[in-house]
Formats: sequence, structure tokens, C-alpha cells
Amino acid sequence: MPTVSARLPEALEEELEDYMEEEQLDRSVALRKLLSDSLEDWKQRKALELLEEGKVTLTRAAEMADMTIWEFADMVREEKVTWVKDERVEEDMEAA
Repeated sequence: MPTVSARLPEALEEELEDYMEEEQLDRSVALRKLLSDSLEDWKQRKALELLEEGKVTLTRAAEMADMTIWEFADMVREEKVTWVKDERVEEDMEAA
């Protein structure tokens, strides 16, 4: 595994220490978990954004978010993302 180093502001370091204590994790595991969770959230937000902009289909957005189409459709509904437009329905139905 590659090594990554970063300088943290004192306030962020204190929050990290609180997180590590609460979750009972060592520093490396805590940082990997936080980074992984943040990247997963970013992928999902990006997929929702591209879907809403009409740049990707529902199926493609689900793939980008590393989710099943049904999980992603639930998230679209929960986030109230508007993506259904007449010209895209057929394309999404065929892709599904």
C-alpha cells in the first residue's frame, strides 16, 4: 500500500483524535475509513449532479456511484433529484 502524508490544522487533528477514540480505531485505520467514506460520498454526489444535468443516464450514474440501479434510484428519490425528461426516458429504459 502506498503511504500518504499530510499536515493537519490543530483543530482537525483534535477532531480526528475524538473520532479515533469514539470509534476505537488506530490512526491509520481511522484515516483510511474517513477517506474511503468521503470518496464514496463524493462519487455519489457527482453521479447525482451529472444525472440531474442530463449528462449521464440513470444506469450510468448508478455505475459511477458503485451502486445497484435500485439503490441509486432510491437515493435519487430521497435527494429529490429531477432527472426524468421525455427524451431521456427511452434511453434509460433501454439501458436498464
